[in-house]
Amino acid sequence: MSITRTRLSLALAGTAVAALALAGCASSDPLTGDSTEPAGGGDSSTIVIGSQAYYSNEIIAEIYAQALEANGFEVERNFNIGQRDAYMPSLEDGSIDLFPEYTGNLLQYFDADTTATTSDDVYAALQEALPDGLTVLDQSPATDQDSYNVTASFAEENGLTSIGDLAGIEGLVLGGAPELEERPYGPTGLQDLYGVTVSFNATADTTVEELVAGNIQVANVYSADPRIETEDLVTLEDPEGLFLASNVVPVVNADVADEIADVNNAVSAALTPDGLVALNVQSTVDQRSPEDIAADWLTENGLN
Repeated sequence: MSITRTRLSLALAGTAVAALALAGCASSDPLTGDSTEPAGGGDSSTIVIGSQAYYSNEIIAEIYAQALEANGFEVERNFNIGQRDAYMPSLEDGSIDLFPEYTGNLLQYFDADTTATTSDDVYAALQEALPDGLTVLDQSPATDQDSYNVTASFAEENGLTSIGDLAGIEGLVLGGAPELEERPYGPTGLQDLYGVTVSFNATADTTVEELVAGNIQVANVYSADPRIETEDLVTLEDPEGLFLASNVVPVVNADVADEIADVNNAVSAALTPDGLVALNVQSTVDQRSPEDIAADWLTENGLN
């Protein structure tokens, strides 16, 4: 879903008004002890933002941080914490206020037996599964999840946009990690849900290389992998929910959710699947810092 600059500008204008309305609650600067007047701080002096030890997650966290700072909030960064077992206790006890997460993976963390798969169903189930004191703001169209990809030339030759378009194409070979062969979204799921018949090749770490070389026709690649852009791949749409949707979503302390919602929801609306891939390319290929990547993205989208 694309968001026009006009709509983003309106969202930002609403954010600025909301931030000004929340101003006036004095707090103490954690470095100097001086009294300050945070424009958006409400009852809390600082919004503490965390991130995983993963470049893509840190970029998103930095975007959240700079967007909030641009709207008058005081922000503390607590990045590169690790995986969920390491940072979730800090979210639950309130030491971290905001964290970029992924809906499907987070839902499975709290509800291993969930049957939700589509984006809307996963988002709704996640809101029910979260512990008291935590909530989620708007989810983004951007995802970082399992996906099926083909080369751009193969997609053009066969008129492919979604997984179902593969049905009827003979001789398809699916590549991915060895365990994919037995996963519910592997060959059996493709046949049952979309009527797509494939053989399987356990390509593991060489999956993208094998796809580009033409040794396989369909590859299981994470949807935010920068190689989707650098190798000119096409991610096939999954309208029937073969994969567990895992949209980027801000998980927040419920006590500060209303204060920061406008700013973060505008960010989520602007962050697209292709846009997230492009951000990751800037990190892995161009070797740019998360700070510079975030600053440029916010400027391009009229959010700072």
